[in-house]
Amino acid sequence: MAHTPLTRRELLRSAALAGLLVPAAGALSACATPAGDSGASQAPTAGAKSATNPLGIPEDKPFEVVIFDGGLGEAYATDIHQPLFKTNHPNVEIKHSSTKEIAKTLQPRFASGNPPEFVNNSGANAMDLGALAQDEQLYDLSALLDAPSWDDPDVKVRDTIIPSAIELGTYNGKFCVLPYCNTVWGIWYSKTLFEKEGWQVPKTWDEFIALMDTIKKQGKMAPFTYAGKHPFYIYETILTMAAKIGGIDVLKNIDNLEPGAWTAEPVITSATAWAEVGAKYLMEGTTGLDHIQTQVAHNRGEVAMLPNGSWLENEQKDTTPEDFNYAMFPLPDFTSSDAMPYGTVHSRPGEEYFVAAKSANPLAGVEYMRAMLSVKAAGEFMKMVSTPTIVKGAGEGLELTPGLASVVEALKNAGSNITYFRFRQWYLPLHDEVAAATGQLMSGRLTVDKWAERIEKKAAEIKADSSIQKFTRT
Repeated sequence: MAHTPLTRRELLRSAALAGLLVPAAGALSACATPAGDSGASQAPTAGAKSATNPLGIPEDKPFEVVIFDGGLGEAYATDIHQPLFKTNHPNVEIKHSSTKEIAKTLQPRFASGNPPEFVNNSGANAMDLGALAQDEQLYDLSALLDAPSWDDPDVKVRDTIIPSAIELGTYNGKFCVLPYCNTVWGIWYSKTLFEKEGWQVPKTWDEFIALMDTIKKQGKMAPFTYAGKHPFYIYETILTMAAKIGGIDVLKNIDNLEPGAWTAEPVITSATAWAEVGAKYLMEGTTGLDHIQTQVAHNRGEVAMLPNGSWLENEQKDTTPEDFNYAMFPLPDFTSSDAMPYGTVHSRPGEEYFVAAKSANPLAGVEYMRAMLSVKAAGEFMKMVSTPTIVKGAGEGLELTPGLASVVEALKNAGSNITYFRFRQWYLPLHDEVAAATGQLMSGRLTVDKWAERIEKKAAEIKADSSIQKFTRT
């Protein structure tokens, strides 16, 4: 018997009412508005305003902080951000917790109308920010931008952070997500190993293939790997090279769900090149390994290179040999006619944080963000986790680790040649489809044309679904 498909919002609410948890990354990972809830946020309880409390948060009311315990860990929150917050608000209790599965842990609480105030929404099991924005679950952070900065009351917070952070944290014209890290992606390697073997960082695709041929023939290690269980790591690489080949409009068209975006020539060319890498140069067993397993193999000298983000050095600090010397290089030129020059990198403010609109004490969450955006907090964060932040000047005078130094150098060399995409945050089901299809592409179970057709179909379905709010990148 035929039935009428549920809309996205109806499906989310049905899942919430049934008490379902998210079984896998992206599956029902958005938060539902409780049945019968008007969708209106609670009016925040305010206290007396002062020089140290410009937002007027209540000094006798606790709030919750939930941190994703992944590549950055949670010590930066407990050892840096929270003690700093306490210097201005010693009587405010912070209820701290962490999890490796944000959506699975928090979705039931959002569905029941009892979310924590402050959430670090990250990892493979992150919540769907587009759906959260659509369901009015994200607190408006405009007051944060216009508040006096933690360091200087004469300077507004908005003037202490890079402008792209505000752009990328804005949904429906409202700044409601704080992307704290200025994350950079590239190909990671051991500088010590490369110097020992006499290998040069490749600047062209031909040099990259030649290097992998050399490594493969030596037989000491595999040339390349990626987090097989999390194909985002390699689809990020495919899309970055597609933008390098064809220009930034390649990714803008993808973000805007334009017809033909996934079958465009630069995308096909890049996918074809990386599918060849999958067929010829991957470490054995890659597709069954997660990010930690491939990163440990890298530390052990079992593989020479892997794509990753600027959090890698911190994530591997407990297993990295002392003389490993992490370094990162940008994707090589595919041809001399690439639209973007050598040195182009995928970089964007990321590692998202938000305040739940329907939490009991949202102003405290906003004030916590104000503390995070101080030069002291951002600088100590950068030193602890080897990752740049969006706070201007936070890294000045710091002694940088080898990996972080290479990230900073890559950003400097890239200048304005920066690429990024937003569909992962806007349309989580599309991210899930791209990841699944790319895993099959890299393992030889899907041709490039079928890969593109499959993703193109999913993008078209999302565009045609009136229950899914659409976003536009200009």
